[in-house]
This record gives sequence, structure tokens and C-alpha cells, in this order.
Amino acid sequence: MRVFHHLSPLTRSFLVPVTTRTARCSPALCSSISARQFSCATPLAMPDKRKAPASSGYADSAGSASNKRSAASTPRKAIKTEPSSGSANGVKKEPSPATSDHARAEERVGIVQREFYPAEMSNERCAQYNNNEIPRPIEELEKTIAATQKAREKIGVGDAVVHWFKRDLRTKDNKGLSLAAKKARDAKVPLVCVFVVSPQDYQAHFTSAMRVDFDLRTLEVLKSDLAALDVPLLVETVDKRKNVSAWLVGKCEEWGAKHLFCNIEYEVDELRRETKLTKSCLEKGINFSAVHDDVVVPPGALSTGAGKQYAVYSPWYRSWMAHIHKHPNLLDEWESPGKNPPEARKKFKYLFDSSIPEAPPNKRLSAEDKKKFASLWPAGEHEAHARLDKFLESRIKPYKDKRNLPAVDGTAKVSVHHSAGTLAARTSVRMARDKNGSNKLDAGNAGIMCWISEVAWRDFYKHVLANWPYICMFKPFKYEYTNVEWEYNDDHFKRWSEGQTGFPIVDAAVRQMNDMAYMHNRCRMIVASFLAKDLLLDWRMGERYFMEHLIDGDFASNNGGWGFSASTGVDPQPYFRIFNPLLQSEKFDPDGEYIRKWVPELRDVKGKAIHDPYGRGEGKKARKAGYPEPMVDHKSCRERALARYKEGIGRNTA
Repeated sequence: MRVFHHLSPLTRSFLVPVTTRTARCSPALCSSISARQFSCATPLAMPDKRKAPASSGYADSAGSASNKRSAASTPRKAIKTEPSSGSANGVKKEPSPATSDHARAEERVGIVQREFYPAEMSNERCAQYNNNEIPRPIEELEKTIAATQKAREKIGVGDAVVHWFKRDLRTKDNKGLSLAAKKARDAKVPLVCVFVVSPQDYQAHFTSAMRVDFDLRTLEVLKSDLAALDVPLLVETVDKRKNVSAWLVGKCEEWGAKHLFCNIEYEVDELRRETKLTKSCLEKGINFSAVHDDVVVPPGALSTGAGKQYAVYSPWYRSWMAHIHKHPNLLDEWESPGKNPPEARKKFKYLFDSSIPEAPPNKRLSAEDKKKFASLWPAGEHEAHARLDKFLESRIKPYKDKRNLPAVDGTAKVSVHHSAGTLAARTSVRMARDKNGSNKLDAGNAGIMCWISEVAWRDFYKHVLANWPYICMFKPFKYEYTNVEWEYNDDHFKRWSEGQTGFPIVDAAVRQMNDMAYMHNRCRMIVASFLAKDLLLDWRMGERYFMEHLIDGDFASNNGGWGFSASTGVDPQPYFRIFNPLLQSEKFDPDGEYIRKWVPELRDVKGKAIHDPYGRGEGKKARKAGYPEPMVDHKSCRERALARYKEGIGRNTA
């Protein structure tokens, strides 16, 4: 089962539906504990995810903007549209538009923000990545790190050492920060920390306002924790994403720092940025060190017997466990930074006196919402550890039996902390293992083993992201599904996003997300399947909506979750696995407790009718309370989806 991570938010920013023709992208659902959860949040640094600045065109290693020409190489199919009334019938074909028409459509509906991203990558180029014919961005970074290592090692320490925080907002068990602190301590110079607020990245990555608020509140906690160690933290807004690297280099030069550390992010733009920084910093006499920390096992460390990367979770997980058992040091805790030299307080007084900036205008919450989400989601690593400790003490053992029941919600609810980096996945796995009293990850209590396997999904989707980089470029993992034709019905999307579909379990889940920036993982799968299979809406519309409304959004996990639900991702099951929302409701919310909580119109509906009031004799009561009839017929929609998928994958997509 998949989990939508990351990332759970408010509905107020209704997304205008997309006008693109097919599932040629890769989204993900946000989740609640691991990476396989549907997670929508995206990083705060340079262009990431499926994106690169339009000027770069996702240039390959030779520097050619290869996917700028790819749009013309992929055949375009006619867009299907439906009447604004939302009728499931009346589908009409429009003349096949030119590539530029599709580009304008993507811009209009917001799936692709053309000011940030170039045209679509061709299927042929995706195949080249699959066949190892062109280097992956992570391979380019690793190659650059190895090639420059000797030259970088010759660089002295300078007057300070800098750590650049990104999605690692903690002092405990933070590899990059630990290495930076040791370098500073050994040289008896101050450690200085920075964080970049990048409004354009928030916009480009669909980062929710609730997530931005969470990060800024976390930075307040982090700044205080570091100040207790006489370590300054500078948080500054850099308006244009292309200027982030230059800003970092400028600060190192200003402070006389010759070493800059950070933890690697696995989205395409981040990897390419860090490759360039490794080179450009060296030219200026600065040793830029990007290290693996966001995952337990680094991408590339696991491979099949044939030497290929895993695309299926189960064999990957067995390999992941075996690798950790062979290298138990991967779970060791990294040392926290110690106190800075006494002179740091005086030398960097202006940094200690600096304040955390406000959220950018496009990601700013009202005072009322700020108060609400601060109460729902307290920020910082201390809260992360308190939640994890409580879960390990009282709820992890029955986790396997309760994790799929949204009314019970026996999950840890630490997905936002994994996504923001206030809690390392390594820490979670180590503490769960220790709670189990075994050095093995696959022994002991079933609940603990199950939870560890859920956290492992986060690593899995990061590995997928690194090994199949085109999923960052609006292409599905199964790029042969590029020609499946999706619908772009504004009324259908509006009803889905407002929790007014007439399917109680779907509506309850969406309303939970719109209210508290979070959705139970099982519900994320149900909601996503309904959008992609029952409504046949372009799943990227749902992916974006999750990212913009969940507090725990994470691109890799969210993309993986949506890929699972739309049958376009790394899932061995074929496209004809379609969730029946009624059966899912009866199985995972048997008493309707979750539905009654989030759909107040149905609170007086008794018994099993709660799952289908109009089909089980309670239609009059539901209608009087203002609850809508089902907007579509599941059986007919299932047949339509099967036909559409079969037609799409039968086309020539080369």
C-alpha cells in the first residue's frame, strides 16, 4: 500500500484545473509517516522537483537544452473536454492543437508554470535515462565531487565554517551540520549557519502556505537552540531563485569562510545546482561539501542482481534491510554541534540580532490561520522527538492493525517532521529498532517492523527520484502512459477539491485536508484514485492541489503516491486496479466515525447508510442536510477508465 506524504491543508486556494492532454508528469500524494505516503511538499532551495529554470531547459551534460526540442518530438493528442455542467456524457473531441496551444493550456491551468519550466521531455530521452545512455544528475554530482576531492581537500579552513540548512532543520543527528561543526571545532573557528527563504521556489514547487509557516516557526526554534551554543543563524530572503548560489558564495567571502556544508536534495535542479556549486566554489577557493543525509541508504547503493536499479518496493526493501544489516553504522547518530568560540558572539553580533523574515506575500497566512496551525502542528525538533517518543511508547505495537483506520489514526503523525527535516529518517528507524530490542529490522514486534517498512518507503521514493530524474520533469515513471488522455472538467475538479463529490469517504478526506493541512494516508490513496480513475482528471491537478494544501508535502513521496493511484508510477500492478470508494469506505471506516466527523451533513445518518446515503435509503435526509448526490456512477467510470488507459498505452508514444 502506498502512502501520500507530505505531505495536509486548507482549501481556500482553489486551483484552476489543468488543460494538458495527458499524464506525462509525475506527482505524488502526501502522506503521514513515510515517503511512500502522499507527500507534496517541495524544497525551499533552488529549482527542484521536475523543474529547472526556463533558461536551462534541463540541459544535459553536454549543455544542450534537450527537452526544449522534445515537445515537438512527442505526438500530441486531441484534448477531451466536458460541458461545464459536469455531465459524464457529452465528451467532445476538439481539433488537435499545436504544441504551443498545449503549452498555453498548461500555463492557464497551472500544471506547468512556464516562467520556471521548459517544454516536455520526449519519451525517447526518458528511454535514454533508463538505458544508461545519458548521465543522471546525481551521477554528475558524484562524479564532480570525486574529481574535485583532492583539490578541495587542500583548501584551508579560513575564518569560519558555514552550514547551509535546507530540509534538515535540526541540530540532532544532522550529518552536514555535524561535519561542519567538527571542521570548525578542529580549526578553532566559529560555525555560522544560514537558511535561504526563496519565494520563487515556493511558487515553483507548489509549497503550501502552511508548510512555509511551519518552516519559519521551526527556524525560530532552531535559531534559539543554536544561539544557546553561541552559533549564529542567518535567515534571509533571496527574491530570485537564480541568485541563491551567488548569495551563498558572497556570504562565505564576507565571513572569510573557506568551507561550506549542506545535505543533498535529490530533485533534479537541486542536484544540478550542487554540482555547479562544487565547481564554482572551488574556483573561488571554497570547499563546498554536499553529503547524503536525507535518506538512510544513499541512492545508487542498491542494485538488482543484473546491476539495475529497483523499481518495485518489496525486493528493494529486502535489499535495503540487508544493506543496513551489513552496514549498521548507517543508523549511527551524528554528533550535535558544540559551543562556538567565545569571540563568535562579538564578531557576529549582527547575525544574532537578526530576525526571521515574514513569509513571502504569496505564501502568507492570516493571523487566525497562523494561530490555528501553530496549535495543530507545533514546530521544531523538540516537538518532533516528543511525538516520536509518544508513538514509540504507546502506539507503535498495534500499528500494523490500526494504521489504515482514519477514525483511529494510529500513525505517528511525524510526516511533516521528516519532510522539513526536524526529524531524520535515520533517527526514526534507529529508535524504532531499539524499541524492538533487536539489531535486526525484520525481527520482533509486527507493529514495529511494519512502521520501519513504512518509513523505508521514504528512502525508496528518493531513490526513484534520483534514478529516474525525468519524473521531476512532468513525465510519469511509466512514460509509455504519456498518451493517456485526461479530462479537464472545471466543475468536477471544483467538487472534488471542495469535498462535494457525493462519495462520503472521499469528501471527508478532502475536507480534513482543507481544514487541518493533513490527510490520513489511506484516505490519500482513496481520494487520488477517485480523481484519476473515476473522474479521469489529469492527476497532476490533484498532485498540485495536495502540495498546495498539505503541511507535510514532499515531492518524491507525493509523486510516488499519485503515480501509484494513477497507475503511472513505480507499481507492478496494472492500470486496471481501481479503488471502489464504497468498498474502501466500508472496510476502513466501518462505523462511519471518520465520515461523520468531517461531513457534518451526514451525522444523523444511521448504520451502513453512512457510506452511501442515496443508495441505501437515506437520500431524503442527506438532501435536506445539503449533502449532494454522487456526481458520477463508479461502475460506468471504471469501464470508461479501463477503455481510456487501454487506448492510451496502445498508441505509439515513441
